[in-house]
Amino acid sequence: VLIISDGGDNSSRYTETEIKSAVREADVQIFAIGIYESLANRGRTPEEAAGPSLLNDLAEQTGGRAYAVENISELPDIAAKIGIELRNEYILGYTPKNRERDGKYRRVQVKLNQPRGLPPLKAYFRLGYYAPTQ
Repeated sequence: VLIISDGGDNSSRYTETEIKSAVREADVQIFAIGIYESLANRGRTPEEAAGPSLLNDLAEQTGGRAYAVENISELPDIAAKIGIELRNEYILGYTPKNRERDGKYRRVQVKLNQPRGLPPLKAYFRLGYYAPTQ
């Protein structure tokens, strides 16, 4: 899913908590592009000021990435970066030790062994999942 937004709440139908909960339950990867005018150009409402944090949270929860732009001309470069990431990602699976089918949210952690002599790697991954109930 690609979100292009200022991230600010403009009389949304859902609360921030409801959105974060829905994202945690969904099996999607979110890439967010936050379009923010330069602070030098104008002031921000409190909702707009919270926008970057919300977009970052949504992307991080799902293993995606968030990008901030101040100028629309940056969009082609960001789109190219997202395309490269999507073509170069790996899908990992595992069997959890906790096999309880209790529907609870379980956090996940991924650690990388850094290769010698190469730039450091960074893993982007879902922060957790809901255990099945059946």
